[in-house]
Amino acid sequence: MTPAPPRTPSVVAVTGGHVVPVVGAPVPGGTVLIVDGRITAVGADVAVPEGAEVVDATGRWVLPGFVESHGHVGIWEEGEGVAGDDVNEMTGPAMAGVRAIDAINIDDEGFRDALLGGVTSIVVKPGSGNAIGGQTVALKSWGGRTVDEQVISDAVSVKSALGENPKRVYAEKKQTPSTRLGTAMVIREAFTAAQHYRAARAAAEQKGEPFAVDLALETLARVLDGELAWDQHAHRHDDIATAIRLADEFGYRLVINHGTEAHKIADVLADRDIPVIFGPMLTNRAKVELRDRDISHLATLAAAGVRVAITTDHPVVPINFLVHQATLAVKEGLPPQTALEALTVNPATFLGLEGRVGSLQPGLDGDVVVWSGDPLDVHSRAEQVLIGGRTVYRWDAASGVGRVVERAERFRSAPDVVHP
Repeated sequence: MTPAPPRTPSVVAVTGGHVVPVVGAPVPGGTVLIVDGRITAVGADVAVPEGAEVVDATGRWVLPGFVESHGHVGIWEEGEGVAGDDVNEMTGPAMAGVRAIDAINIDDEGFRDALLGGVTSIVVKPGSGNAIGGQTVALKSWGGRTVDEQVISDAVSVKSALGENPKRVYAEKKQTPSTRLGTAMVIREAFTAAQHYRAARAAAEQKGEPFAVDLALETLARVLDGELAWDQHAHRHDDIATAIRLADEFGYRLVINHGTEAHKIADVLADRDIPVIFGPMLTNRAKVELRDRDISHLATLAAAGVRVAITTDHPVVPINFLVHQATLAVKEGLPPQTALEALTVNPATFLGLEGRVGSLQPGLDGDVVVWSGDPLDVHSRAEQVLIGGRTVYRWDAASGVGRVVERAERFRSAPDVVHP
């Protein structure tokens, strides 16, 4: 057989822009070079290879794609009612065995909205109806024929909830947990069972004996082993204290999600280096546990030394408003650099994705967004979005319309596409 000719590497150079790597100093008139979907160079004096596709970013700002660290895109579809609502499997309070990826519709409009807001990575999570909601998954916001081709990592975290939501859901069912203490018990019992399961599994392996796999306990064992983070939905400060208590008991890696009252124990969180994914901010006080909601609390947390990220909780707040929440937080005292970190490198680091996304560094994915100006300026817009070095969205200033490169068009023109 005649061997296939060698494939010409895909080379893209984003040139002339105000490059903001986030993890380093900005580079005026800089270049980001992307080869075969990965960044290979960032700087002021990067040589552009002959034949490279050039994206002229002169007069623009160039940043890494934003990371939405807590969304329900694709499993809680807008405007679809019950047909598109797969966010909570509420037939039992402990559902560690279910996986968000099994319910994601990548044609949900939320993925297109993400591109408008410069969001290129999304951690999709089950909802907060259960004490233990299930496994999360990190995705690119565009690029695959199936959801599997958009996966960054399926070993990210497990979603859990404390507070009003599981309490309300199961009180209506007249079953446990109908109180905060019942919710904590469900989590504690599940991890105790996982400890016993892990020990029994190790003993069986040592003896060479067969062992019956339990999907939920396998997942919780991965949390105990440190492979998966524990994404803890918690608004009130007392629920956050319970989350810390449980994490201490079982030794898992805790990430607080929402953190409406986290500012009340900011020193505790900072001392323990427990990160907070804060938000959504553009909501009303629909529940008792949201009565102390205020955008300024994010600045308070950051000033205390807590590492923070920002979430829209899409579709609670539209995902393309992620950057606008950061802008409002800056207005309320959050330093601009911290705001950019909260949209990029921080969420990536909290959830173990920093080796792929969250900054502009050699070796990371070529997920680059060209902005008309400072993205924290409400007048700026994402003008061009690249995922893995391929343009997936472009703003047409002449018509005043943004255009997503749809899957059918992309695969028809580039059947040999390599997905990140």
